[in-house]
Amino acid sequence: MIRFISTKDALALRSPVLREGLAPELCRFDGDDDENTFHLGYFKDDELICIGSFHKQGKNGYAGEGYQLRGMATRVDYQGKGIGNQLLNFAIVYLRGRKVNYIWCNARKNACRFYLGIGFEIISDEFEIMGVGPHRVMYLKIQ
Repeated sequence: MIRFISTKDALALRSPVLREGLAPELCRFDGDDDENTFHLGYFKDDELICIGSFHKQGKNGYAGEGYQLRGMATRVDYQGKGIGNQLLNFAIVYLRGRKVNYIWCNARKNACRFYLGIGFEIISDEFEIMGVGPHRVMYLKIQ
């Protein structure tokens, strides 16, 4: 089941999956609590196993309203089972209904294949985020 969750719930999974060893509060992103930000969680038997955070944030050079996907994380024991795909497709349908034009993200290099499979395209050269690793900017037109 996919449902809207709080920032606190998102941090609880963001911390161990994306920022191993950091306390949840240290995994907070600017804008996590903004009015137009939302967080989604995928639950299996009332256990949170996948999250994604969506921040209203346009990308320079792209027309219309955009949202940045941040902090997409699936528990390691559930990765590769299509759960992240389901969560992201839920978000796409929701954002399309709100007349949002596109989603973009800074994808970790090892996650690019996942995003390409959903229809995202790579729009940048590889770059490094200190302490996290190599990334590429990816974009998906939804309207």
